[in-house]
Amino acid sequence: MSNIKVRFAPSPTGWMHIGNTRTALFNYLWTKKMGGKLLLRIDDTDKLRSKKEYEDGIRDALTWLGISWDEEARQSARFARYDEVVEKLKQEGRIYACYDTPEELEFKRKRLLSRGLPPIYDRQALSYTEADIARFQAEGRKPHYRFKLIDEEIAWDDVVRGTCRYEASKLSDPIIIREDGSYLYHLPSVIDDVDFKITHIVRGEDHVTNTAAQIQMFKAIGGTVPTFAHLPLLTGKEGKLSKRLGSLGVRELREDGIEAMSICSFLAKLGTSEAIEPFYSLDDLAQTLDFSKIGHAQPKFDEEELKKFNTKLVHNMPYSALKDNFGVSETFWNDVKGNLEVAKDVLLWDNICNKEIEPIMEDADFTAQAAQMLPEGDFDDATFNNWMNKLKEATGRKGKDLFHPIRMALTAQANGPELKTLLPLIGREKAYLRLNGKKA
Repeated sequence: MSNIKVRFAPSPTGWMHIGNTRTALFNYLWTKKMGGKLLLRIDDTDKLRSKKEYEDGIRDALTWLGISWDEEARQSARFARYDEVVEKLKQEGRIYACYDTPEELEFKRKRLLSRGLPPIYDRQALSYTEADIARFQAEGRKPHYRFKLIDEEIAWDDVVRGTCRYEASKLSDPIIIREDGSYLYHLPSVIDDVDFKITHIVRGEDHVTNTAAQIQMFKAIGGTVPTFAHLPLLTGKEGKLSKRLGSLGVRELREDGIEAMSICSFLAKLGTSEAIEPFYSLDDLAQTLDFSKIGHAQPKFDEEELKKFNTKLVHNMPYSALKDNFGVSETFWNDVKGNLEVAKDVLLWDNICNKEIEPIMEDADFTAQAAQMLPEGDFDDATFNNWMNKLKEATGRKGKDLFHPIRMALTAQANGPELKTLLPLIGREKAYLRLNGKKA
């Protein structure tokens, strides 16, 4: 199966959002499991909207997620190849010019819909005379071009959806070149897939109808039709694709402290029959990939659920899985991770334990007494409980009255890791000064 080759083909017309992140992930996991290769294809045919900053952002997001690729291609460098194929298909009668205006096409569409018929292009352009074309050109019209579908059943076995069937007669001949001469997605994508020997295409189910037309394009240019896997599209928790979900991307999640493996683990199992559990390496996650376990319903993506899942992942994260160890030791990480919501919060507790803070004094007399009763010598795991037992006996305090003033003086935080864990990390000298209200 090492001849498997897939591609992730983002358009650099915006930041990488959660939907195409999921597509990239499934492509990558398949190559890892099957020993194949991944092509990163930059679909930058839209010259006006494509920007380098978006392309850089896509690469940065993929790299941060741990998704690497074996080859690269750029559609804007391949126009000569597309033109060559188009010219051949024109001569074979599979691509034809259309002079219909947008207004005329819209009128036809509405007329068909009013009659309860599918809005399929009527191929009027195929009956143009030379006089018609001369008249259109005299009016200043510029043609767009369509790919002519052959009237037949188009069928394929989809890895996710099972057998898919379409009658070509019920589909419109797809527009492949706009009036301004720019290419739409359909044909260049097929040409690339043939030229780069793509064997499997993993993408969203919004491309299913495109696939039916593209299968005929593969055959028209003499290419091998790849195996397709169409993933159900993500929806928001309210059941539709919200504006927030449509724009939510790796950049925003990363800034919020969500771990790369949280995103990957969550997206890989969302909408499957498997439980969403933390994974700490893409290699391990890839071995669990099973397209037969992907449901047909559109999975609901909830950002808050991802954040909760991220906390679960962080609480169990081994030190070796930290992408950035933040300069803390493995011992320190293991001591505090159980109380972190996001991994980068370890920096807060590193500062509290190892740097100078301003204590918050809720009861200066009590904490001063507590300072006088601090045990001598080095602190260990038993120090805090022994100290508290003696302080409780001496003052009669218990519960929150006992612990909270101590916590605020030692950490200036109302919540956090257990004080029995923090006290040895803070050390006797800083603890004594803080309990006495001094910056330390």
